Amino acid sequence: MNFRERLALAWRVLRYQPGNLLAHADRELPPADGDEMQESINRDLREIVFVFGSQGHSGFSAAYVTAALEKLLRFEPLRPLTGEASEWVEVGTGWWQNNRCSRVFKDADGRAYDIDGRVFREPNGCCYTSIDSRVYITFPYQPKTEYVDVPFPSERSPS
Repeated sequence: MNFRERLALAWRVLRYQPGNLLAHADRELPPADGDEMQESINRDLREIVFVFGSQGHSGFSAAYVTAALEKLLRFEPLRPLTGEASEWVEVGTGWWQNNRCSRVFKDADGRAYDIDGRVFREPNGCCYTSIDSRVYITFPYQPKTEYVDVPFPSERSPS
């Protein structure tokens, strides 16, 4: 954000009269009860809710913004990856990582893959990844994860 945009944001936040959203956050956030970490987290969340509330979203735009914000805060791409050279950072000799989506890599042979393309889920809900989680991809690519239900290790047939 440039200085002018930051100043406009500060002015909007200073003029904003909080409404139901901040009151809801105040009711829902857990009491800090002397816990400095919880106190800090509550303060941070209240600030985010305050700024969000100052933007005046309707039901549609609020849903869109919260979905996009969750992806951005998780460092996930909003648009499909292109595979263009500008998207790659060399992290080892002949080994590249996508700078828009850290779970996507490319080998020296040029084949790209998603290391979280497949996640294995046990009956108790616990999930794990392995070398078998790697899914080779083509561009454009919107990262996605396939969940594969597997039995508990004791129930698997011997290899």
